[in-house]
Amino acid sequence: MDQPSPQKSRGLLARLFISSDEHRLRSGWRLALHSLFLSVFTFLFGLPIAGILLALGLLQRGNGQTLRPILNLASFAGLTVATYVARRYLDRRSFRSLGLDVDRHTLPDLAIGFALPGLMMGGIFLFEWAMGWLQFEGWAWQASSPRQALFGLISGLVLFAMVGWQEELMSRGYQLQNLADGLNLPLGVFLSSALFGVLHLANPNATLMSVLGILGAGLFLAYGWLRTGNLWLPIGLHFGWNFFEGTIFGFPVSGLDFFGLIQHRVQGPELITGGAFGPEAGLVLFPALALGTALLWLYTRGRVGINSEDYKTRSAPQTVGEKSPIEAS
Repeated sequence: MDQPSPQKSRGLLARLFISSDEHRLRSGWRLALHSLFLSVFTFLFGLPIAGILLALGLLQRGNGQTLRPILNLASFAGLTVATYVARRYLDRRSFRSLGLDVDRHTLPDLAIGFALPGLMMGGIFLFEWAMGWLQFEGWAWQASSPRQALFGLISGLVLFAMVGWQEELMSRGYQLQNLADGLNLPLGVFLSSALFGVLHLANPNATLMSVLGILGAGLFLAYGWLRTGNLWLPIGLHFGWNFFEGTIFGFPVSGLDFFGLIQHRVQGPELITGGAFGPEAGLVLFPALALGTALLWLYTRGRVGINSEDYKTRSAPQTVGEKSPIEAS
């Protein structure tokens, strides 16, 4: 009878943190140090950004609302640099090997990724309106002014572009791929998506349903990576998801309120609509995810994606100075 290999017989934590077959830290340590790098670099970038905004008169001392741009810019810069440093010096892989190769699919992936959530969120809006659960109250330029509405649209584009980049670089990029390296691809996809949901528990009005909904959204975004082998499609999807959900259709974005072009009030059952957290905490999300997944499958037909078999080869251990298959491809 075949004996199980020591690697396969060990528990999950041992497989994540203990290894003798790679000339680098195991993935559990890499993930922990990446989190430390993220905190350090976000703090280091936040100080000069705050100083510049103060010098330009764009930040008022003691105003809590003005802290949001500092946090957004600092986390964007901090996450990008932390991931670059961790990927280069802990993973011993190139930054682009996370799925950032630029090729003929890059722009279409970003464009289709951005547009697809518009259909999904539009479907949710029309469904709730048809059921009498959503009351349309007007347009943003009627409540304020056309100039303020234009500023809100541009601000939403910039903000959610940054959020799409940094959260996909972290969740579907560094976390998913290191968990897959340490465990296996299915577990990496599931655990990174579950962590994605749990991290949103800190948001206002979070519930168990919101965790399950964002876990489902994480699996949907991971599907974009699996189908293409690159992060551009998930980045576009994440960008479009937040922009259409909040900036266009006026829903809360994971419990947070932003400018919305469409002004409305949701009065339907919270279990279905998601209530104050938004559609991600409601059952209405799951048909939209099913539609989005089917459209992703259609769009990516014929593409060479990622599966459990070839992922082991692509991320195989390497000796110092030797390129891994994922680098050489």
